[in-house]
Amino acid sequence: MKTIFITGASSGIGKSSARLFQSKGWRVIATMRKPEEETELSKLRNVTILPLDITDTKQIKSTVQSAISLGSIDVILNNAGYGLFGAMETLNDEQIVQQVNTNLLGTMRVTQAFIPYFRERKNGMVLNITSIAGLVAFPFSSIYHATKWGLEGWSESLSIELAPFNIIIKTIAPGGTKTDFSGRSLDLGSDPIYDEMVQKTISGFSTPSTPEEIAAVIYEATTDGKDQLRYLAGETAEKRFNQRLELGAENFRKEIKKWFLNLQNN
Repeated sequence: MKTIFITGASSGIGKSSARLFQSKGWRVIATMRKPEEETELSKLRNVTILPLDITDTKQIKSTVQSAISLGSIDVILNNAGYGLFGAMETLNDEQIVQQVNTNLLGTMRVTQAFIPYFRERKNGMVLNITSIAGLVAFPFSSIYHATKWGLEGWSESLSIELAPFNIIIKTIAPGGTKTDFSGRSLDLGSDPIYDEMVQKTISGFSTPSTPEEIAAVIYEATTDGKDQLRYLAGETAEKRFNQRLELGAENFRKEIKKWFLNLQNN
């Protein structure tokens, strides 16, 4: 029986992935900040719940060691994260640091903690949930983009660096997803100068994909045996990235700029 270790498994894509892998006969180690509040996954067979706040470096080390002590681990799914949305000048330093610590450094630190284990085994896989926001850019998402573009570049570099040890790195880039991203997983900067612009921009985004659809792509990436780094997940992600490839990076930027200006003028 193979084992997957999942961060941010209390809701959304993380929880749906935990359910899917468990249903496929995998052992699941589902981690979350408040495991005492989990009532569904804890009832499933072969699912272990462990506490993990990926901004807590000490807890990362202790939870990884606890997970390893339970038996062999085959796959890490770095899913924990949230969105920071708003005009750059409205964001305070605490918001910026927290976004980088969670979305970028948290994923890096969890992965780093598992590398010696995978290297000694000469086998392992790390799946990083990035976003279409790691491949294209939109207004009022600058810090979020910084973390997700950072994850994409870091993952690509790591996929080459760790190849001699048979450690596979892959990224999953969802587009808009029907999760609590617009609720508890969203942090907003606010200022009267920008508030209406921000709300118009948010209203212009579409969210057609479900967490279950994204989980299916994650499972495919885990099991397809392909030497493939990047997986687009959902209709929005595929549409936007293909549009960028077709137009070229600069023309795509101009199209997004035109969309944004038209949105604000209506």
